[in-house]
Amino acid sequence: MAKEAKKEQQELTVEQKLKTLFQLQTTLSKIDEIKTLRGELPLEVQDLEDEIAGLTTRIERIKAEVSELKTSVASKKVEIETAKASVAKYKEQQENVRNNREYDFLSKEIEFQTLEIELCEKRIREFTEQQAAKAKELEASNAQLEERQQDLEVKKSELDEIISETKQEEEKLREKAKDLETKIEPRLLQSFKRIRKNSRNGLGIVYVQRDACGGCFNKIPPQRQLDIRLRKKVIVCEYCGRIMIDPELAGVNVEQKTDAGKEKPTRRRRLSSEAE
Repeated sequence: MAKEAKKEQQELTVEQKLKTLFQLQTTLSKIDEIKTLRGELPLEVQDLEDEIAGLTTRIERIKAEVSELKTSVASKKVEIETAKASVAKYKEQQENVRNNREYDFLSKEIEFQTLEIELCEKRIREFTEQQAAKAKELEASNAQLEERQQDLEVKKSELDEIISETKQEEEKLREKAKDLETKIEPRLLQSFKRIRKNSRNGLGIVYVQRDACGGCFNKIPPQRQLDIRLRKKVIVCEYCGRIMIDPELAGVNVEQKTDAGKEKPTRRRRLSSEAE
């Protein structure tokens, strides 16, 4: 069976190869159109997921900072209570001093502990202010996260809807493309895929338009045009490297263009004959 398939590939004429290639190109272009329908949605979904991950990390960091601030406030309150207890003890000791030296020493200790209390109260105010600012930041981040999650749900539903609508069609086109690929000899198929990959619009094979390449629109010499029409060999554009075929093989009707081109000379001949 494999040998028979190979024989069939070898028996294909150049014309049949080119026609099969163009059919493959058309099928792949339809798959590209389906991907285009999805547009930027996959990237937008990815960006939103990344942003949500960043916001989640940020919220966790803010929560950790708030927790640290609360711990610091509690620690300073403990320090204040300790300092107050020291002040009370030193005041009590002042009542039982035996000389001025002891009294002055205790006074300085009371003053020092009082300053410690004031400093702790100042730190508590600062920590409380920071905590309030972090609370606002946390609230804003949570609101932003909720908004981004809603956007993500909408974008995901849009993407899922497009995928579900086009999934069957895309699968059929991919099966058709695989079937067509089996009919093309490996070397020609590999060359076609390479050309298509390097092409901006994804076209590896194009038909001649108005004596020019349908890919880069550079003029084709008459002899080369004749070779393309004869369909005896694979002709590649010397400028863009795309495979070229004649419009008829591509199924493009060029009769109207030909008639339109002949119309003007006929009218001129009529006008000239009337003038004579």
